[in-house]
Amino acid sequence: MADLQVDLDDTAAAGALDRPAPGTPPISDDLEAGPVHVKAAGAALEELLPKPEPCVPDPLGRARALLAAHPVADGYSGLPWALRALPWYDLELGDSAVDGDVPRLREGGVGAQFWSLHVPETVTGDRVLGATLEQLDLAKQVVRGHSEGLRLASSASEVADARHCGRIATLLGPARAEAVGDSLAVLRALHALGLCSLTLSGTSWAGPQGLSPFGDEVVRELNRLGVLAELSGASDATARRVLAVSRAPVLFARSGARALRDVPANLPDDLLAALGAAKGLCLVPLAAEQTGSSIREVADHLEHVRRLAGPESVGLSGMYDTPDAHPDGLGDASHYPYLIAELVERGWPDADLARLTWGNVQRVLRGADFAARAARERRRRQAAS
Repeated sequence: MADLQVDLDDTAAAGALDRPAPGTPPISDDLEAGPVHVKAAGAALEELLPKPEPCVPDPLGRARALLAAHPVADGYSGLPWALRALPWYDLELGDSAVDGDVPRLREGGVGAQFWSLHVPETVTGDRVLGATLEQLDLAKQVVRGHSEGLRLASSASEVADARHCGRIATLLGPARAEAVGDSLAVLRALHALGLCSLTLSGTSWAGPQGLSPFGDEVVRELNRLGVLAELSGASDATARRVLAVSRAPVLFARSGARALRDVPANLPDDLLAALGAAKGLCLVPLAAEQTGSSIREVADHLEHVRRLAGPESVGLSGMYDTPDAHPDGLGDASHYPYLIAELVERGWPDADLARLTWGNVQRVLRGADFAARAARERRRRQAAS
């Protein structure tokens, strides 16, 4: 019996393990109170369990996915002039001598590029037109020789067709206005050869004082032809006059925010606001002198332009294959995803990112097409009356 009594006592003592730990609310026999105590016990248990790691999004992965759907329409490449100095190149296999060969353009999510036909400032007078024609001819030969990766385009529909065919659309321009001289006939001839954009600066009719009456007529002819008026480097007076005269959206192909970096090619805040009101487009350059030496500084310019001009008036210019130094981390055309990832981390919505990379350039090209069709229709009605 003693042994039995010891066993019973031990069993009774073991029941102490069933008692709640100190600080735990007692479980009541009252059925109505039961759920309250069960929740409290569950909460205490959750405090003891390890917390799951928060779900951190992948900004770079999201940037690459967005660029697959909305590739970059790059507003300025100096490739034609850079290729003149090379004895041999192959853009489709890849060429280390340039920043923007086809493999790196594809890696960077680039779907379209404007190839600048600018010639150095040391080229002056009648030589400007000759050098421009040489570059235009070279650009066409390069695209024809790399037809698996590149396709010429001059309108929004042709840019879209190139993308649907798996090619990178190549638009010719901007060119220096000095190539036109004082002749609308030369302008029309350049357009017939494929020119898509003309920089309105550095001439007798587009200078520090603004546009002359002939300059106004040049802008109207650009509208009739569907050629974009490009204003980077133009005086503020010229830019404001073009905004007033042009029926088509205008383009700043390589301009940042002067409030963040005070260099002449960047735009003051009031001009950015006027550009947004006119539904024009400011393409922010990836150039250290204009927009800073880091990805974050470039992103600051993009945010400033978006805030003042609106999300429909900001885009990108790589400035690759030009003499300009590039910000750290943006050394060639394959690095666009890192810039987009920075904007993703800053909370840019997908809709604004899609406008930045692709949609805004397409909108401006469509605007130029519409203005040209409207001008032709007006001329047809005038001839019939």
